[in-house]
Amino acid sequence: MFGFYEKNFVFFGLPIAYYGLIIAIGMALGVFIACKNARFRGMKTDDIILIACYTLPCSIIGARLYYVLFSLDSFNSFWEVFEIWHGGMAIYGGIIGGALGLALYCLIHKKNFLDVADIAVPSIALGQAIGRWGNFINQEAYGVYVSNPSARWFPLSVYIKRCTQPGCLCGGQGWHLATFFYESLWDFMTFAILLFLLRKNKLKLRGSVMCFYLIIYGIGRAWIEGLRMDSLMIGPLRTSQFLSILLIIFGVIFILVSYFLNKKGKIKSLAQIGLGSGVIEKENDANNIKKHRLKKDKEQEKQKEDKKEQ
Repeated sequence: MFGFYEKNFVFFGLPIAYYGLIIAIGMALGVFIACKNARFRGMKTDDIILIACYTLPCSIIGARLYYVLFSLDSFNSFWEVFEIWHGGMAIYGGIIGGALGLALYCLIHKKNFLDVADIAVPSIALGQAIGRWGNFINQEAYGVYVSNPSARWFPLSVYIKRCTQPGCLCGGQGWHLATFFYESLWDFMTFAILLFLLRKNKLKLRGSVMCFYLIIYGIGRAWIEGLRMDSLMIGPLRTSQFLSILLIIFGVIFILVSYFLNKKGKIKSLAQIGLGSGVIEKENDANNIKKHRLKKDKEQEKQKEDKKEQ
């Protein structure tokens, strides 16, 4: 019934890859958190479930396609492209694919992209933090060789059994920097910061939470990517470092432009458009309480009148 192996386990005869299971858990928790955060931008749980139907398939396709395009030499046949259970899912490809899926949803259902993105980014950070442990199972996303014996301990470094990186000094196996763990830790921190900013209504403009995600995650990824050995490359450049820098610049410019446009009255704050801190739900709750009290008062007045008539 059950069987446990290095990269998968068997459940009633069905082999299940730990990598895929970890990714699925990250996605499921991300959707759950997004459902809890929906009210902070005036949305409902049903909206989030529908958004997930658009974004999750697009993010999986994007993550795999991005990896394949930048590592074509590592595939021996066309069918290997579809074997995602062996690893090979690029986070930035997933972000790009998910963003396209989200844009499609907003276009079809007439929603504001920035409102939905603000809800989504804490969940994205959480999913990334959990998903990085799939890299640990598959022994990928590791850093440079650790030659100092005193630094050979987890989580500072991790033992890699099958290192295939050309020019590595480990001789095919050895201790490497645990860069997957560094990024997981950074992503958990990013998730906590974004959740605080969203729920405490610390940012007053649409898209600000999204931009802070781009900035915070971009800084961490640009640094950690420089420690890795298995980065995807564009010539001499590390693809993820290049994209991280672009996202940081975009996030900073977007925040500054939004701030000045708000000061000039060109765009409204979240409070002015009735969003943020669950404003809509709070107003509905207040209205329901008010209606309940009025109904109760009328019933009490009616009972008093009936007693007088008796």
